[in-house]
Amino acid sequence: MDTTTAKTHDSQVWDALLHGDETSIWADKGYVSATREAVFSGPDKFWGVMRKAQKGGALHPIDEDINRIIAKVRARVEHPFRVLKRQFGYIKTRYRGLAKNRAQLFTLFALGNLFLVRRKLIA
Repeated sequence: MDTTTAKTHDSQVWDALLHGDETSIWADKGYVSATREAVFSGPDKFWGVMRKAQKGGALHPIDEDINRIIAKVRARVEHPFRVLKRQFGYIKTRYRGLAKNRAQLFTLFALGNLFLVRRKLIA
């Protein structure tokens, strides 16, 4: 797990984010790349990156349906981020330096995971 500054987009460190044994990749439109999709393609692999319309054009209805399916899966993954922002009020980084902010984020995500399963833990 690594953190970068805000000016570094995740797509710039794409190779460091993947370990190579993935069977599916789910991402938003910022990661659209024909070369990445071609490298990842193969049997038993699913490319779950949101489809993007051509500049000035509309998205094909089939691609809209695919985006809707991908969005349903991604919504489950994005839920912990909602907990951090709404329940814990994490809006901006609080500290200077990546190490302190990384430690705070890891702690908040651990607490967020406990928050999401709190009812199961109490029962």
